[in-house]
Amino acid sequence: MNTAPDPTLRRSLTLRDLILYGIIVIQPTAPMPAYGVFSNAGHGHVVTAILIAMVAMGFTATSYGRMARIYPSAGSAYVYVGRELHPALGYLTGWCVTMDYILNPLICTIWSAGAMTDLLAGTPWEVPYPGLVWPAFFAGLFTLLNLRGIQSSARINQLLCAVMGAVIIAFFWVVLARVLQLGSYPDHYFSRPFYDSQTFTVGRLLHGTSVAVLTYIGFDGISTLSEEVENPKRNILLATVLVCLLAGLLAALEVYGAQLLSSQTEFPEGEVENAFSHVAAGAGGPLLAKAISLTLLVATIGSGMASQLGAARLLYGMGRSGAIPRKFFGAVHPISRVPANNVLFVGAIALAGSYILNYDAGAELLNFGALIAFMGVNLAAFVRYYARDRQRTLSTFLMPLLGFVICLFLWLHLSTMAMVAGSIWMLTGIGYGAWKTRGFRSGLVDFGDRPPQAE
Repeated sequence: MNTAPDPTLRRSLTLRDLILYGIIVIQPTAPMPAYGVFSNAGHGHVVTAILIAMVAMGFTATSYGRMARIYPSAGSAYVYVGRELHPALGYLTGWCVTMDYILNPLICTIWSAGAMTDLLAGTPWEVPYPGLVWPAFFAGLFTLLNLRGIQSSARINQLLCAVMGAVIIAFFWVVLARVLQLGSYPDHYFSRPFYDSQTFTVGRLLHGTSVAVLTYIGFDGISTLSEEVENPKRNILLATVLVCLLAGLLAALEVYGAQLLSSQTEFPEGEVENAFSHVAAGAGGPLLAKAISLTLLVATIGSGMASQLGAARLLYGMGRSGAIPRKFFGAVHPISRVPANNVLFVGAIALAGSYILNYDAGAELLNFGALIAFMGVNLAAFVRYYARDRQRTLSTFLMPLLGFVICLFLWLHLSTMAMVAGSIWMLTGIGYGAWKTRGFRSGLVDFGDRPPQAE
């Protein structure tokens, strides 16, 4: 009896596609929605906090890229930790980071639905029951786009980057025009966004940095596409590090421009979410503020679509190795060559969750699983490239250890709600693993016999 081989993922993504994907997941406008939160946390030192966070995330990005050279797998952190440290730790890492991956499209659905409701309020296009209609619309949109296949998603990412880039350029133009119109400048006008002696303390800066690291959450999604990339050993490392660098520099320029437009460093409750738009409106008028609001909506749509793609790939990697039901999660659609079951699964959770959670609660939970994955990948890179490699270097010793320590520091400073909810999710995963293995008496994960790939 002849049986056709199971369909596999198609290698069609270039380095450019990876960079665009990573930028879309992080969002070119990443600091804009949270600008008020960053400013309040760091008492105005937003630029410095973002740049420090960029260096911190650069260590972890390097670890991701290095591990992708050895294990070009859709499972990403789950595979790296499971193969280098222990299968049970890999399973637990995958379980924890799944919460982060699934929550991202969920909160994007919530934010997009709210933004569309506000944009259309009082217009002829306002829809009845927007709280029911728009979550269903955006969860369905993200799902439909991802079901079309990876090449279609890459083309959409290019369009989204072009739209967001145009509005960002318009914002920079307004900033430049306003700065040139001033003629004379207050003392420390250009350096104040980096350092303000009246509000600076080390504690405030570190707290601001722990919040500003949210700007970079999502870069690890690049490694989940390892099985769909041309030359993954080279391109995953380059794309991951370049995305962190480009996103950080762009974010720093955006908030620097905002701080040149306004000396306000703290925003009261009710203005925090729209702080960036309010600052922009002061210089560019309501038209620019509306354009930025629309751009943030476009950016969130792109991020929701891309993060759902990453979540589907992570579930595929876990399903293929048997950590979760293989028949459902490890399947690939024979025509589109995407894990369609997983795309539909994540879309269903995004839809249901958008009617239960609010944006703030979902956003606070994101970092729990992400930082656990970051710590695990840094340890895996240390073990692989330093503890077990005879060609040890200062770089392979210092970079993953610094990445681990920084991520541990940030994880310990998560909110109480995030720690409690994340711990419950983690314990649920441990319980499922115990049930699956009859009290851990059998193998938890089957990574197969595929050996690590030589560099």
